[in-house]
Amino acid sequence: MAEKILMPRLSDTMTEGVIADWHKKVGDPVKKGDLLAEIETDKATMELESYKDGVILYLGGPKGSKLQVDDLLAIVGEAGEDVSGLVGGNGGAAKTETKTEAAPEATASQTVAPSKTEAAPTVDVSKMEEVVLMPRLSDTMTEGVIASWAKNIGDPVKKGDLLAEIETDKATMELESYKNGTLLYQGAQKGEKIQVNDLLCIIGDAANVDVNAIVAAVKGGGAVAAPAAAEQPAAQQAAPAVAAEPAAVQTDTSGDGRVKASPLAKKMAADKGIDLSLVQGTGDNGRIIKSDIDNYKPGTAPAPAAAQSAAQPVVAAPAGQVSFEEVPVSQMRKVIAKRLAESKYSAPHFYVTMQIDMDNAVTSRAKINETSPVKISFNDFVLKACAVALRKHPAINSSWLGDKIRVNHHVNIGVAVAIEDGLLVPVVRFADAKSLSQIATEVKDYAKKAKDKKLQPSDWEGSTFTISNLGMFGVDEFTAIINPPDACILAIGGISQVPVVKNGAVVPGNIMKVTLSCDHRVVDGAKGAAFLQTLKELLEEPLRMLV
Repeated sequence: MAEKILMPRLSDTMTEGVIADWHKKVGDPVKKGDLLAEIETDKATMELESYKDGVILYLGGPKGSKLQVDDLLAIVGEAGEDVSGLVGGNGGAAKTETKTEAAPEATASQTVAPSKTEAAPTVDVSKMEEVVLMPRLSDTMTEGVIASWAKNIGDPVKKGDLLAEIETDKATMELESYKNGTLLYQGAQKGEKIQVNDLLCIIGDAANVDVNAIVAAVKGGGAVAAPAAAEQPAAQQAAPAVAAEPAAVQTDTSGDGRVKASPLAKKMAADKGIDLSLVQGTGDNGRIIKSDIDNYKPGTAPAPAAAQSAAQPVVAAPAGQVSFEEVPVSQMRKVIAKRLAESKYSAPHFYVTMQIDMDNAVTSRAKINETSPVKISFNDFVLKACAVALRKHPAINSSWLGDKIRVNHHVNIGVAVAIEDGLLVPVVRFADAKSLSQIATEVKDYAKKAKDKKLQPSDWEGSTFTISNLGMFGVDEFTAIINPPDACILAIGGISQVPVVKNGAVVPGNIMKVTLSCDHRVVDGAKGAAFLQTLKELLEEPLRMLV
C-alpha cells in the first residue's frame, strides 16, 4: 500500500525545507535506510532516509523547490499503484501555483479580459522555485540586514555561489545560492532590513519569470512598486559592463575587516594553518576560493591589503561645543536589548553572593599548567566546578517553559563572550563529562570564532546554565541578567589578595566573589544558596572535581 512521506521538522525552528537534491526519481526502487533526498533547513543541509521499502511513485517538487513542514514530500508504494487520491490538494495545489505564476500580467482593472488561466487573487510565493526568502539564520532572528551583495541584478548565479552576507542578531553570515539561474531582483539594498521569510531575491530565467507579478504578490498587489522593480533589473541588464566595474575593484575583505572566503576555502586554510588575510582572492568580489588556497605561497600576500586596514583617524570634538555621534543599532544589539529586557522584566530575579577562598585553586592551577597541553584558566576551573555542582542541584539546571518546568539531565554551559558588537554565548556541551583541558580548548576555540564572527547557530543554542566572567577587567563583583530559557546565571568576579583570618592569624588570601542570579519562578533562595555552597567546596578543594 502506498504511503506518504511528509516534509519532516529537522530542527526546532524549521518551518520549511528546500530540496537541495533528490537521490531517487519517480520509478526508482527504494529500500528502508536508502538516501532519499538532501533537505536544506534553517540550520544545515541534512540527509533524509526512506523509512519503508517500495518504489518512488511521486515527488512533491523538483530540486530547489520549497516545502512547508508536513507538506507532501514523496509517496512510496508498489509499482503501478494509483496515488491520485493521496496527492489530492497537496501536490495539486503546488502544481496549480506553478502554472499560475506564468499567467498573463494582472491589471488594476476590475474587469479582466478572457485569458487561458485566470490569475488567483493571492499567490503563495514561498512555493515558487525562483523565489529566495530571507532565511532564519539563528533561533532568535526576526530580521536580517544586507551587509553586502556578492551578485548584482543580471549576474549569472550557480548553486554554491555566494549571494549575500546577512547580518543577524548573532553574527554576519554568508548566504549561498541553492539553484542556478540569473539574479533578477533584489529585495533590499546594502544596509537595509528584511524580515524573516520576506522576499530576499529572485533567481531564474528572465524569459520565463514574471518578476512584476511576484513582487506585486509579495507587496499585496501594489501597482506602484511592481513597475519600479521591473525598471531596476532592466536598467542593470542593459548595461552589465557598468555594473561589473565596481565589483572588479573590491578587495577580499568586507567593510568591517572580515575576510570573504568560501566555507571550503576556510576549512582548507584552517587545516593548513594559512592566515586568510594573507591570501589574494580570485572569486566573486575578491572572495577566496579553493584554488586560491591550493596556489597560495607564503610571503606572496598583496601589500594594498595592509594599507586598507589602517585605522581611520579619530576626529577630536571642538572644545566648548556640544558634539555627539549617532550610531545605527546593529541587529545583535537589538536582540540583546529585546531579550535581556524581556528576561529582566518577566523573570523575577534574586541574587545570592558568596566569597570563595581560591588559595588551593591557585596552587592547583599552577601545577596543572606545568604538564597540561593547553593553558588552563581560572574561568575553566569555575566552569568545570559549575558542571559538577549542577549534577547535584538539578533545580539550578532547569528551564522555565510557561506551563511547565524542564529539569535538564544534561549539562550544557553557556560562556558569555564579549565582542565589539555585543555579546555571544557559545555553549560547552556535556561539560560535566569533559576534562579541564578539553574545556579550555573548547572555550578558547569558541572565543576566537566569536571574535572572528565565525560562530554557527549550533554553537550558541541549547544552554542549560550560563556563566559570565568580568574578573579579567578588575571587577570584584557584579550581577548578571539571566539568559532565557535558563533559570540561573553565575557572575564571576576577579581574584583579589586580601587579608583573611586562618587558624587565628591574619594572613594574605586569594578571594573571589561570585553572584548567582536566579529566576524565582523556578529556583528558591535555599536552593540557590545550596548550589553556591557546593561550588565553594569544589573550588576550595579542586581535587573533589575529579571524583
